[in-house]
Amino acid sequence: MHALNVEQLEIGDVKKVTPARFGDARAYFSEVFKDSWFRENVADVAFVQDNESLSAQRGTVRGLHFQLAPFAQGKLVRCLRGALLDVAVDIRHGSPTYGKWVSAELSPENGSQLWVPAGFAHGFVTLQPNTIISYKVTAPYSAEHDHGVRWDDADIGIVWPQMHGYVLSEKDYKQPLLSELPPYFQYL
Repeated sequence: MHALNVEQLEIGDVKKVTPARFGDARAYFSEVFKDSWFRENVADVAFVQDNESLSAQRGTVRGLHFQLAPFAQGKLVRCLRGALLDVAVDIRHGSPTYGKWVSAELSPENGSQLWVPAGFAHGFVTLQPNTIISYKVTAPYSAEHDHGVRWDDADIGIVWPQMHGYVLSEKDYKQPLLSELPPYFQYL
């Protein structure tokens, strides 16, 4: 049995990684990341930074974000407290899944993580108050290379969980539509 399990999602480059948990009367132990295993089974990338965010309110949307080269980021996302619906949108021009999205519910209970490679816009909505996410990135943050796409773009059609209201930053309310994005990423 592997300590980490990888699940292929509908868009092949985005993967759900779920570490095994080994339990006893004390609770459990879990190896949540192993560089050599990740490089062999998910993506041959190096992570350079770990980030963490707290979203106080249920229904907080962060995203959909991405960075351009040379600071394009792959992200490995996990939830430390609360729960969230994590979303990846393919924005690689020429891809057979261009404009399509996949999602995974992440929580401390399920222990799952989502791998979102460069060339995808990433975002999430919190399903519980005081949700904390942690994510590894393959490039540092660069304000100059930071971009996004509208979280509620009808052409993408993400099915967000029904909420009484959503909480977004002013920046995320003003992101462009997918149809307005230049061809920042090419499918190879």
